[in-house]
Amino acid sequence: MSGEGRWALAFRLAKRDFSWRFRGLRLLVICLFLGAGALAAIGTLESAIRGELSDRGREILGGDVEFAIYAREASEDERAALEAMGPVSGGIRLQAMASAANGNVSPIQLKSVDDAWPLYGALEIEGGEDAAAPPDSAAWVDGGVLDRLDVEVGDTIKLGEENVQIAGVIAREPDRLSEGFALGAPVLISQSTMEKSGLVQFGSMMRAKYRVALPAESDPQEAADAFEAQFPDAGWATRTRDRASPGADRLMANMGQFLGLVGLAALVIAGIGIAGAVSSWLETRRGTVATLKVLGATSDDVLRIHALQVLAAALIGIGAGLVVGVLAVPALAALLEGLLPVETGFVLDPLALLRAVLFGLLVAFVFAAPPLLASRSITAMALLRSRVTLPAGLWRKAAKPVAAGLIAIVALALLTAHEPFLTAGFLGGAAVVLGLLALLGLVIRKLASRVPRSRGSLAMRMGLAALDRPGSPTIALVTALGFGLSAFAAIAATQTSLDAYIAGTVPEKAPDYFVLDLPRDAEGSFRQIVESEAPGSQVRTVPALRGAVLAYGPEGAMTRVSDLEDIPEGAWALRGERGLTYSADLPAGNVVTEGEWWPADYDGSPLVSVDEEFANALDLEIGDKLAIGLLGVEREATIASFRRIEWDDMGFNYVLVFAPGAIDDAPHNLSASVILPDGADGGPLLGALVRAFPTTSVIEIGGVLAEAREILSSLAVAILAAASVAVLAGLAVLLGAIAAARARETYDTVVLRVLGASQGQLLGALLTRYLILAAVLGAIGLGIGLGTGWLVMTRLFEFPYEPDLPVVLAVLGGGVLLVVLAAVAASLPVLRARPARALRSL
Repeated sequence: MSGEGRWALAFRLAKRDFSWRFRGLRLLVICLFLGAGALAAIGTLESAIRGELSDRGREILGGDVEFAIYAREASEDERAALEAMGPVSGGIRLQAMASAANGNVSPIQLKSVDDAWPLYGALEIEGGEDAAAPPDSAAWVDGGVLDRLDVEVGDTIKLGEENVQIAGVIAREPDRLSEGFALGAPVLISQSTMEKSGLVQFGSMMRAKYRVALPAESDPQEAADAFEAQFPDAGWATRTRDRASPGADRLMANMGQFLGLVGLAALVIAGIGIAGAVSSWLETRRGTVATLKVLGATSDDVLRIHALQVLAAALIGIGAGLVVGVLAVPALAALLEGLLPVETGFVLDPLALLRAVLFGLLVAFVFAAPPLLASRSITAMALLRSRVTLPAGLWRKAAKPVAAGLIAIVALALLTAHEPFLTAGFLGGAAVVLGLLALLGLVIRKLASRVPRSRGSLAMRMGLAALDRPGSPTIALVTALGFGLSAFAAIAATQTSLDAYIAGTVPEKAPDYFVLDLPRDAEGSFRQIVESEAPGSQVRTVPALRGAVLAYGPEGAMTRVSDLEDIPEGAWALRGERGLTYSADLPAGNVVTEGEWWPADYDGSPLVSVDEEFANALDLEIGDKLAIGLLGVEREATIASFRRIEWDDMGFNYVLVFAPGAIDDAPHNLSASVILPDGADGGPLLGALVRAFPTTSVIEIGGVLAEAREILSSLAVAILAAASVAVLAGLAVLLGAIAAARARETYDTVVLRVLGASQGQLLGALLTRYLILAAVLGAIGLGIGLGTGWLVMTRLFEFPYEPDLPVVLAVLGGGVLLVVLAAVAASLPVLRARPARALRSL
């Protein structure tokens, strides 16, 4: 018979013999369902988000390239250089307060736009109409403004010193995502309305943004670089359409890397379960295989039949995983809503689904190949015996197909990875962990064989003996338990570190209000109003300026920031403009670690104190020089001291603090923080401050903290949900290892029952075996899990790693209990086997 005829015959026999209840192959289906589903959901979501960022880059940014600067607008020369590139749309962004006639007030993000806005996309107003810049003395507002102020469209609100009519509610703002995190709902007004409001003054904490629409043949990055080269020390920050939302892009990169690796890990871990499932299934088919071989079927025919059945089960498991994965995307998108630009509806990405299918099939091939080859190599006479010994050299025969499959998995992972080096490191680490766990399983077998059997209870002696008897699944069980417990520890470490990060970065106790752009000559009246409306409040005021570091280093050999190819790691303050202040006294929460603080009555050459972490990143020393650009003017100061800053107190903290006389002659205002007494109502104070200082911005920090906690908590939930797939895969591996050894376990248990062992003794032996394994692997899993958690937090998300060890140990203990109970539950059918029936079937 020809090769095609053999395959046709094998297909007919496989179809006739295939059980649609997946009897014996259910674990294979479940393993591939988990792995393929995770990869499909993660790949589809990541692709949808990256597609949005790529396809809508111009619209998200509002132009091909954006130029932004603090505290001032573009000069005539700068504006001319911008207009030479193409059409320009400019406007101002600042925090402000909106007040209504009913006395209600609300913090807002005020945004002025000109007649050219938007250069790309369209502003949609509720009701379905498209709009552009609002008319003079009118505003487009977010729906939250109406709720907070209890007003309606057509009502009038006050912005600074100008009464403005609400002309409509924003349904969709094209460049909303590029504006970043806001301390209030957005309100859009025209340029002339902004001027009449009195909110923009020389030295105000405002930011001017200019978007440019370039000709089709122009390169955005080249245009940005040319502008920065023309005005190197002006303090401009630039973005291109390819990086329209750097925060979302970085978050997506980190989330995508983590979730993709979790999905791949779940699939690889599940693969071990696949090997056990196929081995167990083939063990139950000895009679069928023997019959086929007696009737003339060749070893290749047997291999074809069973390979087709495994392939059918694999495709069904993968297909179900794809369906569930796609259906899960809206839920994942809802968790990340507000963090990333993705719709919560259904998304189909053929490439992501194809990738999941290929990974699933390759993993199924790699882990099913050895047991399938075993069925090909065993003779009919051996199959008719009750106990079968696998032929020698089986793994050598399986080495080539398994190696080819592993190479294909690695190649596919690297070719489709956004970070090939990271993926390669993960795959290498996974291989090392698998090898170490397998080696540990071998060591445990050897040690169990050397433990004296003369002492201890019968159950303990039988439990130890079971770890090293012929055909013992100890190595597979060690791999399963090791991965499962490591996953528990890693999830707990990651989750508690995220909780600690949220608690530390977004503290429960913080100033109740921040006040921006408070006039310097109004500090006294400001304090009087606070004391009158909220007696006992704590008030702190600081001078607030913005500037950019232009140069640093020893005098005569300073390094210009504009000459750097890359910003040194940890020197984030070199990017764009930063907050600056001056003070006679050491700021609260700061500690001088090197050098000296200047006297309170200091009146000498310009001095500056620098954050020690920033100084270490640049290798600065006491006595070095620092040059800054302040409102277009370069100033130089000598470094007098380094400070350790308590960043987590949510107060006013500055990388650079200058001595009196260094920068205080520049136009600027004050910023203030107010901490209310416990139980105090801040409503009257908020209204009084807005009425007394209409051009200032008062920010209620409570709502901001709640929003930040919600965002970070959503991120933590998404990570937990994804990582839980690896735990389920680890449990599947455990069940697969038990299932693969069920026939051997049944035989040994029956023999012990015949020799007089009670069910209690057999159960004790079972518990002894798994408790020994769980105790050893609990310690191993703790180390692997803590290491994995460190990699995730510090390398992927760049967050501090502060796991709560008691919680991690408690979760790991729960994991130990869970896997032991799962193992015992899966082994109970073996304990309940009746000797007479079992011996007849063997």
